[in-house]
Amino acid sequence: MDKNMKDNENVEKDIEIKDNELENDAQSAEDNKEEKNAEPTVEEQLAAAKKEIEALKDKYLRSVAEFDNYKKRTIKEKAELILNGSEKAVCAILPILDDFERALANKTDDAEVMKEGMKLIFNKFNKTLESLGVAKIETEGKDFDVDFHEAVAMVPGMGDDKKGKVIDCVQTGYQLNDKVIRHAKVAVGQ
Repeated sequence: MDKNMKDNENVEKDIEIKDNELENDAQSAEDNKEEKNAEPTVEEQLAAAKKEIEALKDKYLRSVAEFDNYKKRTIKEKAELILNGSEKAVCAILPILDDFERALANKTDDAEVMKEGMKLIFNKFNKTLESLGVAKIETEGKDFDVDFHEAVAMVPGMGDDKKGKVIDCVQTGYQLNDKVIRHAKVAVGQ
């Protein structure tokens, strides 16, 4: 009987070992199945890639359309600036034009009154130009400078102290915000 008992025990151990092996095999199969489920299939990867491509294509098209709208808007703004850029200057000068009209409408024959009126309008005009950034280029007693002056005549025999200096201003020069818009035409000592 002992032998039968030992055989039974051995059989039970074999059964337990086989049960454990079956459980391990089942667990391995289940793990493999989960791994396959964790890894997307080729079709799923392709579908995901197509969705991503569509999203990127949509984003690209929107960016291109936005840039085109920006270009059109800036071109329109530039054209508007070119057409209406002088509006500020013209609006500043219109009151001076009104003053000239009033002066011309005045029927006085008094030369002093006319001269005084012209001086007032001239001063107002200079102040308006200064407010717009226009400044007169000073020439009196200055050294000749090609950046600001244009020599129209050379005056000989003025002496060494006048050599290379501005002797006379034939036409006044002007700057607009530190940029020369008209060079002063001058006579220079030789």
